[in-house]
Amino acid sequence: MSEIVYAAVGRRKTSVARVRLIPGTGEITVNKKPVADFFGRETHRIIIISPLKLTENDEKFNVMANVNGGGESGQAGAIRHGISRALLKFDPEFRAVLKKQGFLTRDPRMKERKKYGQKGARARFQFSKR
Repeated sequence: MSEIVYAAVGRRKTSVARVRLIPGTGEITVNKKPVADFFGRETHRIIIISPLKLTENDEKFNVMANVNGGGESGQAGAIRHGISRALLKFDPEFRAVLKKQGFLTRDPRMKERKKYGQKGARARFQFSKR
């Protein structure tokens, strides 16, 4: 009697999101909280539902996501990546549509590490001629 669950992992920057798609009414839960409570900005909520809207599945699945690491934007991007990958497990036909929008690409941009002998990743200490 168990329902079919589509699970996937999404990542962005240092955020990791474990996402489960369960057939349902379209409720989105992030870390056991409604998405509106977890993400204050409307932009982040739009980012999260974009793959579901694109494939016209926003009313067909309940999304349960566990996310940790990084900041709000990174977490929203990680959830979007996870939802996109889980949708592929539901229907591989969505690949072309999701790939065209760039939802399946793992965004590799990370914070560059600070180098020794420098103030930051690229900023140098101030040079004094005299």
